[in-house]
Amino acid sequence: MNIVIAGLGEVGRHLAGSLVSQGHALSLIESSETLAHDLGQRVDARVICGDASSIMTLAEAEVADAELFLALSGDSDANMLAASLAKALGVKRTISRVHPRVQQEEWLFDYRKHFGIDYLFSTQRLAAVELAKHVRNPEGLVVEEIARGRIEMQQVSVPAELSLLGKPLRELQWPPRVRIGSIQRGDRLFVPTATDTIEAGDLITLFGEPLVLAELASRLRIGGEAEGQANVVIFGGGDYGFSLAQMLEGGRQRVRVFERDPKLCRRLSETLKHTVVIEGDATSVSQLKEEQVGGADFFIAATEDDEDNVMTCLQAKNLGTRYCLTLVHRADYADVISRDSQQLRIHAAVSPREAALRDLQRYISRERSNTVLTLSGGAEVVEATIPLSGKVTGRKVSEVRWPEGIVLVAQLHGSAALVPGADDVLAAGDTIYALVSANARRAFARLLQD
Repeated sequence: MNIVIAGLGEVGRHLAGSLVSQGHALSLIESSETLAHDLGQRVDARVICGDASSIMTLAEAEVADAELFLALSGDSDANMLAASLAKALGVKRTISRVHPRVQQEEWLFDYRKHFGIDYLFSTQRLAAVELAKHVRNPEGLVVEEIARGRIEMQQVSVPAELSLLGKPLRELQWPPRVRIGSIQRGDRLFVPTATDTIEAGDLITLFGEPLVLAELASRLRIGGEAEGQANVVIFGGGDYGFSLAQMLEGGRQRVRVFERDPKLCRRLSETLKHTVVIEGDATSVSQLKEEQVGGADFFIAATEDDEDNVMTCLQAKNLGTRYCLTLVHRADYADVISRDSQQLRIHAAVSPREAALRDLQRYISRERSNTVLTLSGGAEVVEATIPLSGKVTGRKVSEVRWPEGIVLVAQLHGSAALVPGADDVLAAGDTIYALVSANARRAFARLLQD
Protein backbone atom coordinates (compact mmCIF):
# COMPACT_ATOMS: atom_id res chain seq x y z
CA MET A 1 0.00 0.00 0.00
CA ASN A 2 1.17 3.55 -0.79
CA ILE A 3 1.05 5.47 2.54
CA VAL A 4 2.00 9.02 3.55
CA ILE A 5 2.70 9.78 7.24
CA ALA A 6 3.01 13.36 8.51
CA GLY A 7 4.57 13.84 11.96
CA LEU A 8 7.45 11.62 13.03
CA GLY A 9 7.22 11.79 16.79
CA GLU A 10 7.11 8.67 18.97
CA VAL A 11 3.88 7.36 17.41
CA GLY A 12 4.80 8.24 13.82
CA ARG A 13 8.28 6.70 14.01
CA HIS A 14 6.97 3.51 15.60
CA LEU A 15 4.24 3.10 12.98
CA ALA A 16 6.62 3.89 10.11
CA GLY A 17 9.05 1.21 11.24
CA SER A 18 6.27 -1.34 11.50
CA LEU A 19 4.83 -0.52 8.06
CA VAL A 20 8.22 -0.65 6.33
CA SER A 21 8.78 -4.12 7.78
CA GLN A 22 5.41 -5.15 6.31
CA GLY A 23 6.51 -4.07 2.82
CA HIS A 24 4.41 -0.91 2.39
CA ALA A 25 5.68 2.03 0.31
CA LEU A 26 6.06 5.07 2.59
CA SER A 27 6.54 8.80 2.16
CA LEU A 28 7.25 10.58 5.46
CA ILE A 29 6.80 14.29 6.23
CA GLU A 30 8.51 15.94 9.21
CA SER A 31 9.10 19.64 9.93
CA SER A 32 12.14 19.05 12.17
CA GLU A 33 15.34 18.74 10.13
CA THR A 34 16.98 16.68 12.88
CA LEU A 35 14.17 14.13 13.08
CA ALA A 36 13.79 13.95 9.31
CA HIS A 37 17.50 13.33 8.80
CA ASP A 38 17.66 10.75 11.60
CA LEU A 39 14.72 8.76 10.26
CA GLY A 40 16.02 8.98 6.70
CA GLN A 41 19.15 7.16 7.89
CA ARG A 42 17.23 4.39 9.65
CA VAL A 43 14.08 3.69 7.63
CA ASP A 44 13.76 2.56 4.02
CA ALA A 45 11.32 5.30 3.04
CA ARG A 46 11.19 8.65 1.29
CA VAL A 47 11.55 11.41 3.91
CA ILE A 48 10.52 15.01 3.20
CA CYS A 49 11.42 17.86 5.55
CA GLY A 50 8.54 20.30 5.41
CA ASP A 51 5.17 21.49 6.70
CA ALA A 52 2.40 18.94 6.14
CA SER A 53 -0.22 21.72 6.06
CA SER A 54 1.51 23.17 2.96
CA ILE A 55 0.08 22.24 -0.42
CA MET A 56 3.60 22.28 -1.88
CA THR A 57 4.82 19.75 0.69
CA LEU A 58 1.81 17.49 0.15
CA ALA A 59 2.29 17.68 -3.60
CA GLU A 60 5.97 16.76 -3.19
CA ALA A 61 4.86 13.73 -1.16
CA GLU A 62 2.47 12.81 -4.02
CA VAL A 63 -0.50 12.41 -1.70
CA ALA A 64 -2.89 12.36 -4.68
CA ASP A 65 -1.54 8.91 -5.53
CA ALA A 66 -1.59 7.63 -1.94
CA GLU A 67 -4.13 5.19 -0.56
CA LEU A 68 -3.75 6.37 3.03
CA PHE A 69 -2.65 9.62 4.71
CA LEU A 70 -1.93 9.70 8.45
CA ALA A 71 -1.39 12.98 10.32
CA LEU A 72 0.30 11.95 13.58
CA SER A 73 1.96 15.04 15.05
CA GLY A 74 1.09 16.26 18.55
CA ASP A 75 -0.86 19.27 17.18
CA SER A 76 -4.58 18.53 16.62
CA ASP A 77 -5.25 21.61 14.52
CA ALA A 78 -2.27 21.04 12.24
CA ASN A 79 -3.19 17.37 11.84
CA MET A 80 -6.80 18.04 10.89
CA LEU A 81 -5.78 20.74 8.42
CA ALA A 82 -3.17 18.51 6.79
CA ALA A 83 -5.59 15.56 6.58
CA SER A 84 -8.32 17.78 5.13
CA LEU A 85 -5.97 19.16 2.46
CA ALA A 86 -4.71 15.66 1.63
CA LYS A 87 -8.30 14.47 1.16
CA ALA A 88 -9.03 17.42 -1.15
CA LEU A 89 -5.93 16.55 -3.18
CA GLY A 90 -7.24 13.05 -3.80
CA VAL A 91 -5.90 10.64 -1.17
CA LYS A 92 -8.36 7.79 -0.67
CA ARG A 93 -8.42 7.63 3.15
CA THR A 94 -7.26 10.06 5.84
CA ILE A 95 -6.59 9.56 9.55
CA SER A 96 -5.80 12.30 12.05
CA ARG A 97 -4.44 12.14 15.57
CA VAL A 98 -6.24 14.65 17.82
CA HIS A 99 -6.37 15.86 21.40
CA PRO A 100 -8.96 13.89 23.44
CA ARG A 101 -11.00 17.10 23.77
CA VAL A 102 -11.82 16.86 20.05
CA GLN A 103 -13.24 13.36 20.46
CA GLN A 104 -15.20 14.45 23.53
CA GLU A 105 -16.84 17.17 21.43
CA GLU A 106 -17.84 14.90 18.53
CA TRP A 107 -21.38 14.57 19.85
CA LEU A 108 -21.69 18.36 19.44
CA PHE A 109 -19.87 18.79 16.13
CA ASP A 110 -18.95 16.34 13.37
CA TYR A 111 -15.27 17.15 12.86
CA ARG A 112 -14.81 14.19 10.52
CA LYS A 113 -17.50 15.33 8.12
CA HIS A 114 -16.47 18.99 8.32
CA PHE A 115 -12.81 18.30 7.50
CA GLY A 116 -13.37 15.26 5.27
CA ILE A 117 -11.39 12.98 7.58
CA ASP A 118 -12.18 9.28 7.72
CA TYR A 119 -10.98 8.56 11.27
CA LEU A 120 -9.96 10.59 14.32
CA PHE A 121 -8.13 9.12 17.31
CA SER A 122 -6.24 10.27 20.38
CA THR A 123 -3.39 8.27 21.90
CA GLN A 124 -4.55 9.41 25.35
CA ARG A 125 -7.99 7.96 24.90
CA LEU A 126 -6.72 4.71 23.35
CA ALA A 127 -4.36 4.21 26.30
CA ALA A 128 -7.20 4.99 28.72
CA VAL A 129 -9.36 2.38 26.97
CA GLU A 130 -6.62 -0.23 27.47
CA LEU A 131 -6.32 0.63 31.18
CA ALA A 132 -10.11 0.61 31.65
CA LYS A 133 -10.32 -2.91 30.22
CA HIS A 134 -8.16 -4.21 33.07
CA VAL A 135 -10.30 -2.40 35.64
CA ARG A 136 -13.52 -3.85 34.29
CA ASN A 137 -12.13 -7.35 34.02
CA PRO A 138 -8.83 -7.77 35.91
CA GLU A 139 -8.81 -11.56 35.86
CA GLY A 140 -8.12 -11.79 32.15
CA LEU A 141 -11.34 -12.57 30.25
CA VAL A 142 -11.60 -10.54 27.06
CA VAL A 143 -12.90 -6.96 27.24
CA GLU A 144 -12.72 -4.90 24.04
CA GLU A 145 -14.25 -1.68 22.77
CA ILE A 146 -15.46 -1.23 19.20
CA ALA A 147 -17.39 1.41 17.25
CA ARG A 148 -14.99 4.15 18.41
CA GLY A 149 -15.31 3.01 22.01
CA ARG A 150 -19.07 3.43 22.24
CA ILE A 151 -19.87 -0.30 22.16
CA GLU A 152 -18.10 -2.83 24.35
CA MET A 153 -17.53 -6.56 24.07
CA GLN A 154 -17.17 -8.68 27.20
CA GLN A 155 -16.74 -12.39 27.70
CA VAL A 156 -18.34 -14.00 30.75
CA SER A 157 -17.97 -17.53 32.06
CA VAL A 158 -21.45 -18.66 33.14
CA PRO A 159 -21.74 -20.02 36.72
CA ALA A 160 -23.85 -23.09 37.56
CA GLU A 161 -26.28 -21.17 39.82
CA LEU A 162 -27.54 -18.79 37.10
CA SER A 163 -31.36 -18.75 36.91
CA LEU A 164 -31.52 -18.31 33.12
CA LEU A 165 -29.81 -21.63 32.36
CA GLY A 166 -31.73 -23.81 29.90
CA LYS A 167 -34.02 -21.05 28.65
CA PRO A 168 -34.10 -20.15 24.91
CA LEU A 169 -32.38 -16.83 24.24
CA ARG A 170 -35.59 -15.30 22.88
CA GLU A 171 -37.17 -15.71 26.33
CA LEU A 172 -34.40 -13.94 28.25
CA GLN A 173 -35.03 -10.43 29.55
CA TRP A 174 -31.83 -8.68 28.48
CA PRO A 175 -31.35 -4.93 28.83
CA PRO A 176 -32.21 -3.03 25.62
CA ARG A 177 -29.62 -3.28 22.84
CA VAL A 178 -27.47 -5.98 24.40
CA ARG A 179 -26.53 -8.86 22.13
CA ILE A 180 -25.04 -12.33 22.65
CA GLY A 181 -22.55 -12.68 19.83
CA SER A 182 -21.21 -16.17 20.48
CA ILE A 183 -21.21 -19.08 22.89
CA GLN A 184 -18.18 -21.27 23.49
CA ARG A 185 -19.09 -24.65 24.94
CA GLY A 186 -15.98 -26.75 25.52
CA ASP A 187 -14.00 -26.71 22.28
CA ARG A 188 -17.01 -25.65 20.21
CA LEU A 189 -17.70 -21.98 19.46
CA PHE A 190 -20.94 -21.05 17.70
CA VAL A 191 -23.06 -18.02 16.87
CA PRO A 192 -26.36 -18.73 18.67
CA THR A 193 -29.88 -18.47 17.29
CA ALA A 194 -33.01 -17.44 19.20
CA THR A 195 -33.72 -21.08 20.11
CA ASP A 196 -30.31 -21.83 21.61
CA THR A 197 -29.83 -21.96 25.39
CA ILE A 198 -27.07 -21.06 27.84
CA GLU A 199 -25.52 -23.84 29.92
CA ALA A 200 -23.31 -23.78 33.00
CA GLY A 201 -19.67 -23.33 32.07
CA ASP A 202 -20.41 -21.62 28.76
CA LEU A 203 -18.18 -18.71 27.76
CA ILE A 204 -20.56 -16.14 26.30
CA THR A 205 -19.56 -13.05 24.34
CA LEU A 206 -21.74 -10.00 24.96
CA PHE A 207 -21.99 -6.67 23.12
CA GLY A 208 -23.60 -3.46 24.38
CA GLU A 209 -23.17 0.06 25.69
CA PRO A 210 -20.26 -0.07 28.21
CA LEU A 211 -22.07 0.94 31.42
CA VAL A 212 -25.10 -1.26 30.70
CA LEU A 213 -22.90 -4.19 29.74
CA ALA A 214 -20.69 -3.83 32.80
CA GLU A 215 -23.74 -4.11 35.07
CA LEU A 216 -25.11 -7.15 33.20
CA ALA A 217 -21.74 -8.92 33.05
CA SER A 218 -21.28 -8.37 36.79
CA ARG A 219 -24.64 -10.01 37.53
CA LEU A 220 -23.92 -12.95 35.23
CA ARG A 221 -20.50 -13.63 36.74
CA ILE A 222 -21.82 -14.08 40.27
CA GLY A 223 -25.23 -15.47 39.37
CA GLY A 224 -27.50 -12.69 40.58
CA GLU A 225 -26.68 -9.44 42.36
CA ALA A 226 -24.18 -7.06 40.85
CA GLU A 227 -20.71 -6.86 42.32
CA GLY A 228 -19.90 -3.97 44.64
CA GLN A 229 -18.15 -0.84 43.45
CA ALA A 230 -14.40 -1.08 42.88
CA ASN A 231 -12.21 1.49 44.62
CA VAL A 232 -9.95 3.08 41.95
CA VAL A 233 -7.12 5.57 42.55
CA ILE A 234 -5.60 7.38 39.55
CA PHE A 235 -2.24 9.13 39.83
CA GLY A 236 -2.18 12.10 37.42
CA GLY A 237 -4.99 14.36 36.26
CA GLY A 238 -3.52 15.19 32.85
CA ASP A 239 -4.98 14.05 29.55
CA TYR A 240 -4.43 10.34 30.26
CA GLY A 241 -5.77 10.38 33.81
CA PHE A 242 -8.69 12.63 32.91
CA SER A 243 -9.72 10.39 29.97
CA LEU A 244 -9.57 7.32 32.20
CA ALA A 245 -11.57 8.94 35.00
CA GLN A 246 -14.25 9.98 32.51
CA MET A 247 -14.57 6.39 31.30
CA LEU A 248 -14.80 4.92 34.79
CA GLU A 249 -16.88 7.40 36.78
CA GLY A 250 -20.57 6.70 37.01
CA GLY A 251 -20.05 2.97 36.57
CA ARG A 252 -19.18 0.28 39.10
CA GLN A 253 -16.13 2.22 40.28
CA ARG A 254 -15.51 4.84 42.95
CA VAL A 255 -12.78 6.99 41.44
CA ARG A 256 -10.21 9.26 43.12
CA VAL A 257 -7.58 11.28 41.22
CA PHE A 258 -4.28 12.49 42.71
CA GLU A 259 -3.00 15.66 41.03
CA ARG A 260 -0.24 18.07 42.12
CA ASP A 261 -1.29 21.13 40.08
CA PRO A 262 -3.92 23.23 41.96
CA LYS A 263 -5.29 24.82 38.75
CA LEU A 264 -5.69 21.44 37.10
CA CYS A 265 -7.38 20.12 40.24
CA ARG A 266 -9.99 22.88 39.99
CA ARG A 267 -10.66 22.08 36.32
CA LEU A 268 -10.98 18.39 37.09
CA SER A 269 -13.39 19.07 39.96
CA GLU A 270 -15.57 21.18 37.68
CA THR A 271 -15.66 18.58 34.89
CA LEU A 272 -15.69 15.22 36.70
CA LYS A 273 -18.96 15.13 38.59
CA HIS A 274 -18.57 11.69 40.20
CA THR A 275 -14.84 11.68 40.92
CA VAL A 276 -13.01 12.82 44.06
CA VAL A 277 -10.04 15.04 43.14
CA ILE A 278 -7.18 15.11 45.67
CA GLU A 279 -4.62 17.89 45.46
CA GLY A 280 -1.51 16.01 46.48
CA ASP A 281 1.59 14.09 45.45
CA ALA A 282 1.12 10.35 45.00
CA THR A 283 4.89 9.85 44.98
CA SER A 284 4.77 10.58 48.74
CA VAL A 285 4.28 7.41 50.77
CA SER A 286 2.82 9.42 53.64
CA GLN A 287 0.12 10.86 51.34
CA LEU A 288 -0.69 7.41 49.99
CA LYS A 289 -1.10 6.17 53.55
CA GLU A 290 -3.17 9.22 54.53
CA GLU A 291 -5.60 8.55 51.65
CA GLN A 292 -5.66 4.80 52.50
CA VAL A 293 -4.49 3.78 49.03
CA GLY A 294 -3.49 0.39 50.43
CA GLY A 295 -7.19 -0.44 50.70
CA ALA A 296 -7.90 0.37 47.04
CA ASP A 297 -8.73 -2.29 44.48
CA PHE A 298 -6.79 -0.48 41.73
CA PHE A 299 -3.94 2.03 41.66
CA ILE A 300 -3.31 3.40 38.16
CA ALA A 301 -0.30 5.60 37.42
CA ALA A 302 -1.13 7.78 34.40
CA THR A 303 1.36 10.64 34.34
CA GLU A 304 3.87 11.56 31.61
CA ASP A 305 6.78 10.43 33.83
CA ASP A 306 7.58 6.71 33.53
CA GLU A 307 9.81 6.63 36.60
CA ASP A 308 7.16 8.21 38.81
CA ASN A 309 4.55 5.87 37.39
CA VAL A 310 6.51 2.72 38.13
CA MET A 311 7.72 3.80 41.58
CA THR A 312 4.26 4.85 42.80
CA CYS A 313 2.86 1.52 41.62
CA LEU A 314 5.49 -0.30 43.66
CA GLN A 315 4.71 1.85 46.70
CA ALA A 316 0.94 1.28 46.35
CA LYS A 317 1.48 -2.47 46.00
CA ASN A 318 3.62 -2.53 49.13
CA LEU A 319 0.81 -0.73 50.98
CA GLY A 320 -1.66 -3.43 49.97
CA THR A 321 -3.40 -2.24 46.76
CA ARG A 322 -4.79 -5.29 44.97
CA TYR A 323 -4.01 -4.36 41.34
CA CYS A 324 -1.47 -1.81 40.11
CA LEU A 325 -1.41 -0.61 36.50
CA THR A 326 0.90 1.88 34.81
CA LEU A 327 1.38 3.87 31.63
CA VAL A 328 4.79 3.38 30.03
CA HIS A 329 5.82 5.87 27.36
CA ARG A 330 9.41 4.84 26.67
CA ALA A 331 9.89 1.79 24.46
CA ASP A 332 12.76 0.32 26.51
CA TYR A 333 10.80 0.69 29.76
CA ALA A 334 7.72 -0.92 28.20
CA ASP A 335 9.70 -4.00 27.17
CA VAL A 336 11.29 -4.41 30.60
CA ILE A 337 8.05 -4.01 32.55
CA SER A 338 6.06 -6.29 30.25
CA ARG A 339 8.74 -8.96 30.60
CA ASP A 340 9.09 -8.66 34.38
CA SER A 341 5.57 -7.60 35.40
CA GLN A 342 5.12 -10.54 37.78
CA GLN A 343 8.38 -9.86 39.60
CA LEU A 344 7.54 -6.14 39.78
CA ARG A 345 4.01 -7.04 40.93
CA ILE A 346 2.50 -4.69 38.34
CA HIS A 347 -0.69 -6.15 36.92
CA ALA A 348 -0.41 -4.45 33.52
CA ALA A 349 1.70 -1.87 31.70
CA VAL A 350 0.11 0.03 28.81
CA SER A 351 2.11 1.76 26.08
CA PRO A 352 0.24 4.60 24.29
CA ARG A 353 2.18 4.06 21.08
CA GLU A 354 1.41 0.31 21.08
CA ALA A 355 -2.26 1.07 21.69
CA ALA A 356 -2.21 3.46 18.71
CA LEU A 357 -0.42 0.94 16.51
CA ARG A 358 -3.00 -1.77 17.22
CA ASP A 359 -5.83 0.65 16.53
CA LEU A 360 -4.38 1.87 13.23
CA GLN A 361 -3.36 -1.52 11.85
CA ARG A 362 -6.94 -2.32 10.86
CA TYR A 363 -6.89 0.59 8.41
CA ILE A 364 -3.75 -0.68 6.68
CA SER A 365 -5.73 -2.81 4.26
CA ARG A 366 -7.23 -2.62 0.79
CA GLU A 367 -10.17 -4.78 1.82
CA ARG A 368 -13.70 -3.44 2.25
CA SER A 369 -13.86 -5.19 5.61
CA ASN A 370 -11.25 -5.46 8.36
CA THR A 371 -10.87 -7.85 11.28
CA VAL A 372 -11.02 -5.86 14.52
CA LEU A 373 -10.25 -8.83 16.77
CA THR A 374 -10.20 -12.62 16.69
CA LEU A 375 -11.73 -14.81 19.38
CA SER A 376 -10.53 -18.22 20.46
CA GLY A 377 -12.33 -20.72 18.26
CA GLY A 378 -11.78 -18.73 15.07
CA ALA A 379 -14.71 -16.30 15.14
CA GLU A 380 -13.87 -12.70 14.25
CA VAL A 381 -15.34 -9.28 14.92
CA VAL A 382 -15.31 -7.72 11.45
CA GLU A 383 -15.68 -4.02 10.63
CA ALA A 384 -17.15 -3.05 7.25
CA THR A 385 -18.65 -0.08 5.43
CA ILE A 386 -22.09 -0.27 3.82
CA PRO A 387 -21.62 0.36 0.06
CA LEU A 388 -23.47 3.10 -1.86
CA SER A 389 -25.57 0.41 -3.48
CA GLY A 390 -25.79 -3.26 -2.63
CA LYS A 391 -27.76 -6.12 -1.16
CA VAL A 392 -28.08 -4.57 2.31
CA THR A 393 -27.97 -0.84 1.52
CA GLY A 394 -31.05 1.05 2.70
CA ARG A 395 -32.71 -2.02 4.18
CA LYS A 396 -33.83 -2.70 7.73
CA VAL A 397 -31.79 -5.24 9.68
CA SER A 398 -34.83 -7.55 9.77
CA GLU A 399 -35.13 -7.40 5.97
CA VAL A 400 -31.65 -8.81 5.38
CA ARG A 401 -31.28 -12.58 5.10
CA TRP A 402 -28.24 -12.99 7.36
CA PRO A 403 -26.32 -16.22 6.64
CA GLU A 404 -25.80 -18.67 9.48
CA GLY A 405 -22.78 -17.79 11.59
CA ILE A 406 -23.17 -14.00 11.37
CA VAL A 407 -24.61 -11.67 14.00
CA LEU A 408 -24.65 -7.88 13.72
CA VAL A 409 -23.27 -6.40 16.96
CA ALA A 410 -22.74 -2.66 16.31
CA GLN A 411 -23.54 0.12 13.87
CA LEU A 412 -22.03 3.58 13.42
CA HIS A 413 -24.20 6.18 11.72
CA GLY A 414 -22.35 9.50 11.68
CA SER A 415 -21.26 10.03 15.29
CA ALA A 416 -24.02 7.80 16.74
CA ALA A 417 -23.24 4.22 17.76
CA LEU A 418 -25.64 1.46 18.83
CA VAL A 419 -26.28 -2.26 18.89
CA PRO A 420 -28.74 -2.40 15.97
CA GLY A 421 -32.25 -3.74 16.34
CA ALA A 422 -34.63 -5.23 13.80
CA ASP A 423 -36.01 -1.86 12.65
CA ASP A 424 -32.71 -0.02 12.27
CA VAL A 425 -31.77 0.88 8.70
CA LEU A 426 -28.38 0.06 7.15
CA ALA A 427 -27.58 3.33 5.35
CA ALA A 428 -24.85 3.76 2.75
CA GLY A 429 -21.63 4.87 4.40
CA ASP A 430 -22.53 3.43 7.81
CA THR A 431 -19.89 1.32 9.54
CA ILE A 432 -21.13 -2.02 10.84
CA TYR A 433 -19.50 -4.58 13.11
CA ALA A 434 -20.43 -8.24 12.91
CA LEU A 435 -19.30 -11.32 14.78
CA VAL A 436 -18.55 -13.80 12.00
CA SER A 437 -17.77 -17.49 12.47
CA ALA A 438 -14.78 -18.96 10.64
CA ASN A 439 -16.92 -20.59 7.92
CA ALA A 440 -19.11 -17.52 7.31
CA ARG A 441 -16.46 -14.93 6.31
CA ARG A 442 -17.06 -15.37 2.55
CA ALA A 443 -20.82 -15.14 3.01
CA PHE A 444 -20.36 -11.87 4.92
CA ALA A 445 -18.14 -10.46 2.16
CA ARG A 446 -20.78 -11.35 -0.47
CA LEU A 447 -23.40 -9.43 1.53
CA LEU A 448 -21.33 -6.27 1.16
CA GLN A 449 -20.82 -6.46 -2.60
CA ASP A 450 -22.10 -3.57 -4.71
